[in-house]
Parts: sequence; C-alpha cells; structure tokens
Amino acid sequence: MRLGDTIAAISTPAGRGGIGIVRLSGPQARDVAAATLHLPEGQAWRPWTSFLARLPGPDGATVDQAVVSFFAAPRSYTAEDVVEVALHGAPVVLRHCLARAQEAGARLAEPGEFTLRAYLNGRLDLPQAEAVRDLIHATTLYQARIAAQQVDGAVSRRIAPVKTQLLELIALLEAGIDFAEDDISVASDAEILRRLGPIQEGVRALAGSFAYGRLVHDGVTLAIAGRPNAGKSSLFNRLLDQERAIVTEIAGTTRDLVSETAEMGGIPVKLIDTAGLRESTDTVERLGIARTHQAVADADVLLVVIDGSLPLEAEDERLMERARGQEGVIVWNKSDLAAATSPPQDAMPVSALTGEGMIRLREAILHAITRGAPHREEGFITSIRHEGLLRESLEYFEKARLAVASRIPHEMLLLDLYCALRPIDAITGATTADDILNRIFSTFCIGK
Repeated sequence: MRLGDTIAAISTPAGRGGIGIVRLSGPQARDVAAATLHLPEGQAWRPWTSFLARLPGPDGATVDQAVVSFFAAPRSYTAEDVVEVALHGAPVVLRHCLARAQEAGARLAEPGEFTLRAYLNGRLDLPQAEAVRDLIHATTLYQARIAAQQVDGAVSRRIAPVKTQLLELIALLEAGIDFAEDDISVASDAEILRRLGPIQEGVRALAGSFAYGRLVHDGVTLAIAGRPNAGKSSLFNRLLDQERAIVTEIAGTTRDLVSETAEMGGIPVKLIDTAGLRESTDTVERLGIARTHQAVADADVLLVVIDGSLPLEAEDERLMERARGQEGVIVWNKSDLAAATSPPQDAMPVSALTGEGMIRLREAILHAITRGAPHREEGFITSIRHEGLLRESLEYFEKARLAVASRIPHEMLLLDLYCALRPIDAITGATTADDILNRIFSTFCIGK
C-alpha cells in the first residue's frame, strides 16, 4: 500500500439505501473532493462542519445533491484529512462519485485501509482496530456493546498496567547490568519474584477471560434431540419466540435439521431442531436420523427432550446419559399432562405448549453454555490471537521464574523477559529500545 496516497471508497454496505457515503482520506482529500463535486462559490473548508454540494454527471448536469463533511487532521478517524460525501443510496450514483474521485487523483482504498491508517497514525492501537471489525460484524447488542468498549480501549487499559510493570522490571535489571559502576544495586532474587508475581497473575487472568470472551465472539451451537413427538419443534419455537419449525401431532414430522440463531444472555446461540430418534425403515427419515446423530456429536450443548407423559424407553435413557456426560440439559416436557413417571432430579419440568418452566430452562441453558465462566462486563478478550499470545507470554514468565530459582545471571533472565514482552507487544504495539532507556533514566538518577 502507498500510504501517502489519497484514498477513496464507498463506506456504506452494497445495495440500495436512503443514504450512501463515499469517504476520502489523505493529504489531497479536499482537492479531490473539490474536483469531484461542484461546491458553493466561496465555500470554505471549515473542520468538523458540513455543507451542501452538487454531484455533476458526465454532461455537467446535476446527478444528486450531497452533504459534505470535513474532518481535519489529526482529529479524524485516520488522523489525516478526511472528507465524507453523503449522497442518496443509489448504487449508480455512489459508483459515479467514486469514479470521479479516482479521476481527480484518489486511489481506490484497499480492504481495511482506513482503519490501518488510523492504527499507523496512532489513532487506534491493535486491540482497538480489531474491535472495529468485531463491532461491524456484531449480531447481538451485547456483542456490539463489548466491541464498542474495546474500540474505546477496554482491553488496552487492562493490558497497559501489566506491560508497564514488566517494562519497569526490565528497566531495573538493565540498569543494574549496564550501570553497575554508578553504584546502582542489582535487584535481589526476592525483589524480582515480588515484581514478577503481579505481572504473571495479570496476564494469566486476562488469558483466562477468553473462556467467556470466545462465547461472546463466536457463539455456540445447541442441538435439540429426543424421540419423535417429544415436543422438540415446539420447544425450538418457544426458545425462538416464533413459529419457525412445523409442529403437528404426527410423529416424525421433522425429517431434516432446522436451525436458527437466538440470543441468550448476549451470546449468539445457534439452535438446531433435529429429527426424532427411533428405528425406522423410511429412507428419508433414516437420513434425517443420521444427520441428527452428527448434529448431536458436533453441538457445543445438548438439549435432550423427554416426553414426560409417556413411559421412558431405552433411547431416552441413552440420550440422558449422553447429556450428563457432556454439557447438556435434560428437559421433562409436557408437564401440563399427567406424568407417566417421576422425572429424575437433574431433569427440568417444562411445557412447550403453555410456556411453563421456560424462564428456568433459559437460565439452565445459559449456565450450560457458559460452563460456569463468570459473566464479565468489560476488559475481557474475545480474540483467539490475543489468547494465544498471552499463553505464549506466560510460558516465558515460567522460564523466568526458573531462571531466578537457578540463580542464572540477569543477562540470561532478561532474555526470558524480553521473550515474554514480545507477544504482549504483538497485541498492543511494539516497545522500542527508547522506551526501555526512557524508563531507566526516569527511574534512576544516572549521570549526575
């Protein structure tokens, strides 16, 4: 990418809409916009204001009116001059505006280049830049809220103190090695371990938060299984609050997998309604049952539905044992009818017909989904890349502890600490040699 170019792109989704936006960023953004549009005579480019302009066609006649907004560097999304041209959302109009901008000297932006420039120009750090992508792809309001917190720096703020403590420890050891002739005492083993403890614990806690963050980011799959006519499709519809699956009194109505995504506690849950499990000679039903077994095997959580109005059969027992052996919930359906037998203690009485017990069932499903992971409001990681880097950093902290216990020279200990810093830098951005030197000289009165 030629990062000194002025770039342009359509920033609104493909398709028709009430409004469409063409965005420009770079040193020539204003000049390109002025050549693309017909501006009012004497119009001044005042930062963070908007004005009306005309978009001309090939013959000079007006194609559309535009609202032009100007954001001056460095107080813009990219920290460069940014011009946003808001037009009516007809694709032909937006493409025409973009083509005129290219003719005026702008280059078509590469995917993600606006946010890349924001990162390179110091407007965003890496966790914030990645959170922009997550915010765009959010499917639940909770996902959007967490992504917005991360764009605002929630993850960065949680990592920053840990990184600061690590840099201070590195600076302490560097100073003791490089300036020993200035009577600066080398840190004792006890002092090193005292400083290393909170750093290690902070990184471990942040890495551990991914257990919950993964659920928020990726969601989970929940398979609803049971014998035919146990009420799986009715329960499926109840959980979705809509009539998504066909429900009849005929056993075996569902022949194939039916899936839909719902939100539970802010977590996207892909619900899968499956074919009833039984012995069958019908070719189509047998294919559906085979797909049911595959869906049950692949699901993160299993929801077993038992018809409480009928005696238990061997298939019911097998499904309940499977639910107990993995993350699963046992539903004792049709509680509005007379029970044929008493439900087990770990089964939840529910009526998919009347809705009785659905609130408790949703709570049980959410508990099974989170696996007891604590609910967090902010400051947890949702990126598997971040989790892997933090785990790598923890490995080097353990090596550093062993180095202290083995009384290995501080020069070698520093190698482990720098190796632990490198994955953290891959999350927050690089630490330069000047950062280390600045900490040394600000902490110690060297050179007096």
